Amino acid sequence: MLLGVNIDHVATLRNARGGVEPDVIFAAEVCENNGATSITTHLREDRRHIKDEDVRTLIKTIKTKLNLEMAMADDIQKIALEIKPHSICLVPEKRQEVTTEGGLDVAGQFETVKNFIKPLLDAGIIVSLFIDPTEEQVKASAQTGAQFIEMHTGAYANAYGGEKEEEEFQKLKKGAELAQSLGLQVNAGHGLNYENVHRMHEIKGLYELNIGHSIISRAVFNGLPEAVCKMKDLIK
Repeated sequence: MLLGVNIDHVATLRNARGGVEPDVIFAAEVCENNGATSITTHLREDRRHIKDEDVRTLIKTIKTKLNLEMAMADDIQKIALEIKPHSICLVPEKRQEVTTEGGLDVAGQFETVKNFIKPLLDAGIIVSLFIDPTEEQVKASAQTGAQFIEMHTGAYANAYGGEKEEEEFQKLKKGAELAQSLGLQVNAGHGLNYENVHRMHEIKGLYELNIGHSIISRAVFNGLPEAVCKMKDLIK
């Protein structure tokens, strides 16, 4: 499995003071130098952490791949078409949420999703849909033209160590198997940390894990190079 590192919370810390420290561009460089195979950023509609200038600079400076998380917003789509990241991951977004609370309802808004991602696909950008690992959402995703899904692992992460862990894990495993049988490649992320990530090895064919909060949290105490290297070792 590959490791994509989400650097949004480096920007959150920067924005707390309104200055330039810590530098998100340097954070991306550190992550790359210590084993990250892609850099993920979520350009939210309210720009609460990553800013437009961040993604415009990252696309010019990083050596690996930029994965741009985004909602179905026309202005964000315009930026994606302008900078042409390696990939985008379409996510649901609510202004009041602290972090993404669930997967995108592709089945419930199929035509809207399909039409929104078409210009991105036409531009040669790889498209991933961030979904809960249900049969309905996986099958709908496969019909949109997207090449990837990213399974929302939050329910598994929340259940880890409890009586519902296995139930939530099996949903991920079955979701991945179904997606791959339909020709989709599969990523996973949300809530994965140094304690629960090891079970991702039990899901065959996972391409990349996108992890942010736990890595940046560990970096506060151990430094970013060690935090990225440790996670990289765990998912090898």
